[in-house]
Amino acid sequence: MAKRCITAKNAPPAMGPYSHGVAAGNLLFLSGQVPLAADGSGPQHGTIDEEARLVLSNVKAILEESGSSMDQVVKVTAYLSDMNDFGSFNTVYAEFFPDNCPARTCIQAGRLPLDFKVEVEVIALLPE
Repeated sequence: MAKRCITAKNAPPAMGPYSHGVAAGNLLFLSGQVPLAADGSGPQHGTIDEEARLVLSNVKAILEESGSSMDQVVKVTAYLSDMNDFGSFNTVYAEFFPDNCPARTCIQAGRLPLDFKVEVEVIALLPE
């Protein structure tokens, strides 16, 4: 089984030496996404709601460009800079995962890149 590196045109450019995602077999592993503008204009700091919505929109764009979708996500790992934002994050998260929610881990991180409030990585299924 060969791996295939994914670089999505409709997502923010990677901030370092990593791919947006890597496909291996029928699984797609996305790198952690932070609230960067998809047009490449840079960081978009805001409320937890604003940052979470942008992060999950970027995740969605990468999934769709890779041939997958939010419905095919099987595992989410969410990193919050402040666990007091857990409720607000869940409200936005439910907009993107209204039914048949994936397995999820949510932890408070000591510090996220560029002092963002949220980072999200996912594992999704790819069509066979």
